[in-house]
Amino acid sequence: MLKKLSASLISLAIMTSSAYASQESKTWESSDKAKNFVKESLVMDMYASPYGAGWTEDKQMEEYIFRAMDTGITGSSATIAATYYTFEQFEAELGKWRSVINKHPEEMVIGYSVDDIKKAYEEGKYVFVWESQTPTILNGDLNKVATVKAMGINTMQLVYNGRYRTGLGVIESLHYDDIGLSDWGRSLIDEMVEHGILVDMSHTSYQTTMDIMSYMEEKHPGVPAVFSHSGPAGLYDCSPTEKTRKDALAPCYRLITDEQALRVAKMGGVVSPTFTEWMLDGVFPDDITPAQGADMLDYYVKLVGIDHVGIATDDMFSTALVKTFAKNSPQSYNDFGYMLDAFDRGADSGAELAKYLPALTDELWKRGYSNEDIQKIYAGNLMRVWEQTW
Repeated sequence: MLKKLSASLISLAIMTSSAYASQESKTWESSDKAKNFVKESLVMDMYASPYGAGWTEDKQMEEYIFRAMDTGITGSSATIAATYYTFEQFEAELGKWRSVINKHPEEMVIGYSVDDIKKAYEEGKYVFVWESQTPTILNGDLNKVATVKAMGINTMQLVYNGRYRTGLGVIESLHYDDIGLSDWGRSLIDEMVEHGILVDMSHTSYQTTMDIMSYMEEKHPGVPAVFSHSGPAGLYDCSPTEKTRKDALAPCYRLITDEQALRVAKMGGVVSPTFTEWMLDGVFPDDITPAQGADMLDYYVKLVGIDHVGIATDDMFSTALVKTFAKNSPQSYNDFGYMLDAFDRGADSGAELAKYLPALTDELWKRGYSNEDIQKIYAGNLMRVWEQTW
């Protein structure tokens, strides 16, 4: 069934010039067949766009979402908090998003369940499901897990890049011994599983991810976890756990090893590579092409199987705000200057899904992927995990 588009949606979606959302992202040529396939499919992205770091004006977010809807994207697992946000900052952030969504009730909706996503797909609405990339929104209070779940948080990371009560992030582990998952982190997992919040291990240090998976296999067998936006280190000459090769390491620290990917797939989870160019600038000196995006997906499919791979643009609208955010958050981005240097060298683009997905579809068809395979990658696998965990 072709997803519906309202008259008001069409009038907004056809805006082609913008000073805002994903302004650096290239639009890739694609076939009409691929464009129609995307419109007919249920597609769920992951993008990281907290207010102030990804957007500061309603129009930025509105134009981005209407462009996504015009392409046929169903919705996203959108980041509502990151770094060291407090519960109060999370509440304020949520209010910013709601104020925009509430202006467009015929086009946008917040999803609390898998059924909400399915309903949005049938009605042609864009659905937001919320992810927190930090546990600090709990203010150290495990009782708040139930509270943030009721407020819409369905996925949460135990750490971001830095040092947390739960463990270390990927950047912190470049500088200090990787101590792994703390006892408080284990207690947090128990609360998340009980209240239906999916454990996300992107940004998380190697040892902490392995401890998380060991603990869940022991205490919560059958409950999957995910790497929501982590590329495959094994595709490149890259070692994200090697501390002594700083120049080679920096472009790798956000990637994960084959061991990590295989382990989460064994749990029934999903790995989704990010299509954000600056994170991989040591590998991609220009815009990530659909062929390069397909390389990452293909690598994961061959490694862990078609049932355990998803997509994640990790798109933050415009890197101008990201750069400022990183400069103002040195405790979260102490990566030997790699990220800011990558921006300065021109890594100022990303693969906005609305501009990228049809061309990526053409590329996957060229490689022999069936429609069913592609639909699993574009939403089906994550929908299964969400049904199991939410």
